[in-house]
Amino acid sequence: MKKKKIVNFLLGMTAAIALLWPGDGTGADAADKTGSAGAVEIVTGKNCVLPLPGDVKLEMIWIEPGTFMMGSPNDEFGRNDNETQHQVTLTKGFWIGKYEVTQAQYKAVTGSDPSHFKGDDLPVEMVDWEESMAFCKKLTDRLGGALPKGYKCSLPTEAQWEYACRAGTTSHLNNGKSIQTREEKCDNLDEVAWYKFNSNGTTHPVGQKKPNAWGLYDMHGNACEWCLDWIGNYPATPVTDPAGPDKGTQRSDRGAGWYWYPRQARSGHRGLYPPERRYFYLGFRLAIIPVVEQNKEPRMDTDTHR
Repeated sequence: MKKKKIVNFLLGMTAAIALLWPGDGTGADAADKTGSAGAVEIVTGKNCVLPLPGDVKLEMIWIEPGTFMMGSPNDEFGRNDNETQHQVTLTKGFWIGKYEVTQAQYKAVTGSDPSHFKGDDLPVEMVDWEESMAFCKKLTDRLGGALPKGYKCSLPTEAQWEYACRAGTTSHLNNGKSIQTREEKCDNLDEVAWYKFNSNGTTHPVGQKKPNAWGLYDMHGNACEWCLDWIGNYPATPVTDPAGPDKGTQRSDRGAGWYWYPRQARSGHRGLYPPERRYFYLGFRLAIIPVVEQNKEPRMDTDTHR
């Protein structure tokens, strides 16, 4: 009887320790360490919420496929020469972040926060293109089989970004309005963006300005956003599912940021940086996109940034 009590006591202690001990990389705690996403549901045609380590969430908006005019007309106020307007058809839908990736989300996935301005709800910045893509790769690995077949976590292509930003509009801004000035305060932009003349020299918590018609916030301003593409000249003829040239020296960024002027915040404006650059106004937005092959014909870089 005494031996039985001792055995039962030891078994009880073992169970208690198993519940409290942080573990050795097996069992439930390994999900957080290895990146298992648990019971996340990612269904075509529906918005979804991605669970990240530490009970952090990342909201994604489903974007239906469609056709739109990419770039800007020749008479658009503030345009650059690299914005040749052309028809783009996206044959498959995709998901894109409701907000720019925040510092809390970046830290939950990578364990670090390189940002100059600090705050969990602020967009992450001071990340280069490779670091942004590494975040996406970690999430692809974490989600595993939860991702629909043929999809991956990535930066959006320029075409996907602009299509999502415009949300059916053809105006300078996604609130259906135009910029009234190139490099001065702009009331129409104030509604949807943190930029040079209202940001007070810093990023702001995501989601404080008005969203576009598809429920996306900060597509104009706050932080510039890396895109997937190498920068290249636009075609003048209609294209389907463009992904940019397969080589180049500069990657695309979109949306302008708190540091920039109204003309750079237009939906059609194209920014570009070498992929190794980091700035305190440059971040990114997550997308879940169809796996695409980039164009085989390289297009010339057009250094008309900003």
